[in-house]
Amino acid sequence: MRSKKFLRAEQAHLAWDVPGLVAGVDEAGRGPLAGPVVAAAVILDDRSPIKGLADSKQLSALRRERLYDEIRAKALCCSIAQASVEEIDQLNILQATMLAMRRAVQGLRLKPTKVLVDGNRLPALDVLAEAIVSGDALVPCISAASILAKVTRDRLLCELHLQHPEYGFDRHKGYGTAEHMRALQEHGALPMHRRSFAPVARALARMNPENGPSA
Repeated sequence: MRSKKFLRAEQAHLAWDVPGLVAGVDEAGRGPLAGPVVAAAVILDDRSPIKGLADSKQLSALRRERLYDEIRAKALCCSIAQASVEEIDQLNILQATMLAMRRAVQGLRLKPTKVLVDGNRLPALDVLAEAIVSGDALVPCISAASILAKVTRDRLLCELHLQHPEYGFDRHKGYGTAEHMRALQEHGALPMHRRSFAPVARALARMNPENGPSA
């Protein structure tokens, strides 16, 4: 006869792995000094498999662009959402990321029965959810979300580059490279820079020393 402990574990397993639609969720842009954080949620169609899905960071820009189009064409549904620079500065980057992820899931046309999220933290959701470390490399629907989020954010930064080419956003995509740091020192911070991030705050303080360090 099975022990009560075994039965409870089995019931929990059965409740967790309910049948139905599964959405993968991932984000892009937690580390950069500028631009929004972007999240995507994707429910793939088993009848229309997509070859070559992988962690977006391991793919070339051209390959990501091609997969982006294929994902948008073949997925049952997908949703892309953001948390703004202002929300990042108000909430902190972790909470802004969770907000963007929640918005992405809520934007899905079809409601999933379970959500798989890359990483080790979960946004507040009204469906079953599981965090998977390195999920963007292991789970196809998370890989797909990773690609949508990354391509969307890179496109936003390329648009920002057209407005402010002196910062080189088309190359570093907002990350704190030496080129970006030099531009910050020379030109100061733009409205799209995250003022709660220390390198940006220091650049603002140097440009406006009478105001002291910026938060």
